[in-house]
Amino acid sequence: MTNQNIIRRYIVIGERRFSNYWWAIISFLGSIGFLLTGISSYLGQDLLPIIHSSTINFFPQGLLMCFYGSLAFLMSLYWCLLIIWNVGGGFSEIDFQNGYIRIFRWGYPGKNRRIDLKYPIKEVEAIKIEQKFRTILIRLKGKTEIPFIGTTEPLTLKLLEKQASELARFLDAPLEGF
Repeated sequence: MTNQNIIRRYIVIGERRFSNYWWAIISFLGSIGFLLTGISSYLGQDLLPIIHSSTINFFPQGLLMCFYGSLAFLMSLYWCLLIIWNVGGGFSEIDFQNGYIRIFRWGYPGKNRRIDLKYPIKEVEAIKIEQKFRTILIRLKGKTEIPFIGTTEPLTLKLLEKQASELARFLDAPLEGF
């Protein structure tokens, strides 16, 4: 079977990873605990049954707990927005039928939220592995390197090499970066 009528797509997860959901929830719960503890020390009433506000002075401990709780709440809100917007998510596609490589990613909201790049397949010079960041790059003529497949979870070098060699075979391009 020839590559002439084949479209191959690689999905990029972006911010919708389990670890981001986990840290958003943990930081949110922690922020609520700190905020309620700080407010409890100010009011002199126990808003949380496990904390006795009479043992915490509002100044400086309660005030600092409100401050840290507010920062943690803002951080968890930011994490949730990144997950909703799916920053960095998208796909990389090789379309032999139309003769191009397409890189599509979602960015931050605004005028340039959609990142959609197309390059002719004829411009591909080599496939390169960036071992430090566990990324597979496509080197185009003119020495331009574009990230094609980025891994969100830690992969072994052997698995990364396998993916890169399959891509190099598919594109009929040399493999670099070992």
